[in-house]
Amino acid sequence: MSRKVTLFTGQWADIPLKDLLPKVKSMGYDGVELACWGDHFEVQKALAEPDYVEQIWNLLDENDLTCYSISNHLAGQAVCDLIDERHQAILPEHVWGDGDAEGVRQRAAEEMKDSARALRKFLDAAGDRFTDSHRAYGRAVVNGFTGSSIWHALYAFPPTSQDFLNKGFKDFSNRWTPILDAFDEVNVDFGLEVHPTEIAFDIASAQRAVESLNGHPRFGFNYDPSHLGYQGVDYVKFIRQFADRIYHVHMKDVWWDHGDGSVGVFGGHTDFGDARRYWDFRSVGRGDIAFEDIIVALNDIGYQGPLSVEWEDGRMDRVHGATESCEYVRQIDFPRNETAAFDAAFSE
Repeated sequence: MSRKVTLFTGQWADIPLKDLLPKVKSMGYDGVELACWGDHFEVQKALAEPDYVEQIWNLLDENDLTCYSISNHLAGQAVCDLIDERHQAILPEHVWGDGDAEGVRQRAAEEMKDSARALRKFLDAAGDRFTDSHRAYGRAVVNGFTGSSIWHALYAFPPTSQDFLNKGFKDFSNRWTPILDAFDEVNVDFGLEVHPTEIAFDIASAQRAVESLNGHPRFGFNYDPSHLGYQGVDYVKFIRQFADRIYHVHMKDVWWDHGDGSVGVFGGHTDFGDARRYWDFRSVGRGDIAFEDIIVALNDIGYQGPLSVEWEDGRMDRVHGATESCEYVRQIDFPRNETAAFDAAFSE
């Protein structure tokens, strides 16, 4: 069967969930990937209030929608980052606290552990809402970011030794191994969205991140080609190289090499939507990502989870864009061959 198409609600967190879900259904989606900000999925409420997760399922039922995963990018970002005033704008008050950097990192780590516990409680409450599609997927995934203590050393000047970088990966391992152990206790996986500013932002750094965790089985990837293509990273190769760690998939588009030559890959400190930019996010199907190649690779590795549209396009109305993105994803997706090979008739 073709995969279900969901909408990541992170870019829609300004709309209350009860108001957003009818829009999601009208745009053609099968379900949502719930963001852990706004009021879409509140981790501490999920753990503390007995009927909170059932209320969310009821809202989904009312709109004939489902859910496979949640995402807590914002708290995850603070686990390893060098904390500054920007983080206060994205973090819950109980995570930011007094703003002491190490305290923020430690509270963010606890919030990520709680995210796994909250997802487990949420999924356990699903009951007969689980479908054949959920069972085929077979995963409970919290997607998100990790942050990085060495992102600022992306360009190797002042001269950056491998010893310096190794300390960053060691910091990542020290902070995330206990988090992943907590995920393991409740049978939940973590899907890192490989992304600039994270410990892993391309294939080489992703492999290094896996190795630094000694291959922890709960660590995998929320695959998103949009953050790889404009860097020059082979985003289809990423799927094949990490075939057993593709835990969730974002369908998000980007175009690159369309600027006026005044801004490079690093962005030139310009805002999204600036016509000078070398790259910018686009509505799915309108950028330079070869999504059919991605579908082939996902079929080859046997990925049966949702295709979750993360819609971003600063030049387009978002309802229009999310609607056309859903239609596009349905058009290009196709089920893998589960029967005889096409040339089986010629075999002896």
